[in-house]
Amino acid sequence: MQLRYVFTELGQGLRRNLSMHIAVVLTLFVSLSLVGAGVLLRDQARLVEDRFGNEFEIAVTLCRDNDRSNPACAAEADQAQIDAVQAVIDDSPEVESTRFETKEQAFEELKEMYDEDYLEGPNAAITADDMPQQIWITLKDPQRYEGVTSSVQGLDGVAGVNDQRELVEPMFDIIDTLRDGSLGVAIVLVVAALLLVANTIRLAAFARRKEIGIMRLVGASTVYITLPFLLEAVVIAAVSVLLAGGALAGLIHFGVEGRLADTLEFIPWISWSDATTAAIVIAILGPVLTLLPTLLLTRKYIKV
Repeated sequence: MQLRYVFTELGQGLRRNLSMHIAVVLTLFVSLSLVGAGVLLRDQARLVEDRFGNEFEIAVTLCRDNDRSNPACAAEADQAQIDAVQAVIDDSPEVESTRFETKEQAFEELKEMYDEDYLEGPNAAITADDMPQQIWITLKDPQRYEGVTSSVQGLDGVAGVNDQRELVEPMFDIIDTLRDGSLGVAIVLVVAALLLVANTIRLAAFARRKEIGIMRLVGASTVYITLPFLLEAVVIAAVSVLLAGGALAGLIHFGVEGRLADTLEFIPWISWSDATTAAIVIAILGPVLTLLPTLLLTRKYIKV
């Protein structure tokens, strides 16, 4: 009998403030979707960093003869200068390993990348003597590269220091911007959702003030009076989480697997396991955003 009353009140409450409930659901749906998208973008950035960050090396380019484009190089780096640069690199605690690349090795790599017709014969556009010697550095932690680059930059015989991460840095910046933007908008919408939940509770309590007063007079407990409000919050959270979860599933299925994974195959993409993690986050956050203000505000509004 008591449960029948609770569920009757739940149905009446949902119908009485239907437009307000729809507004809360839509706001929470967008908020949770953006939070989930932020989690997925964070995972995507981590995957790209793990894949490419460990593979990229730092190249210390040594001076070569007749390099008029670089005023730091007066002549070809001699063996004493090379040994000094190598010693500085070896003393750096961030360095895991190094390899020295001769002019001939650099020229062979160049021939693999371009048409050999331009690189062979008496009229070759570039010869091995035009190539610089380089010291390639692999770091223990790809994120800690500033110490190495600053220590060798400006040494005698060093023409420049090139970090391969610079090639993908714009992609990292775009991912970080999208992640921060989605989380920022999500925070604004979460605040809006909390205000809508508070207004919904206030209206629901006002509409039931006579029933609440009678229940108080007959000795009904606070938990019994509050239960219909809490169930409304659970229903709103459940619908919002399901909609947001469906949006994230659609993003993975149609966006990542249907388009991006086929177009940009060299990039590791987020998978369903990452979507599951995002779904767990919004499944926890959704009920918290509705139940917490409901518990706090019903204590205030049911004091009839």
